[in-house]
Amino acid sequence: MNINTNNMVSITEANQNFSRVARMVDENGSVLVLKNNAPRYLIIEYSIAEKEEIAADEDVMELSKRLLTQNMEAYKVLAK
Repeated sequence: MNINTNNMVSITEANQNFSRVARMVDENGSVLVLKNNAPRYLIIEYSIAEKEEIAADEDVMELSKRLLTQNMEAYKVLAK
């Protein structure tokens, strides 16, 4: 999953204007909510969450490694 830097909002903005955030998710698939300028929440379409579901016996560490690999570009952007 790619995170577009234009799809980042503060937790204050998300709280005050959730309908706008929901529209952003509808248009782009996800929104990253920042708390104290750090990534805190990822809002995604439910259908995307269903696709990400993995077999129950997958090890938690394997899942973590897979998610880090898939989202490495987003983490690099956020680290700047």
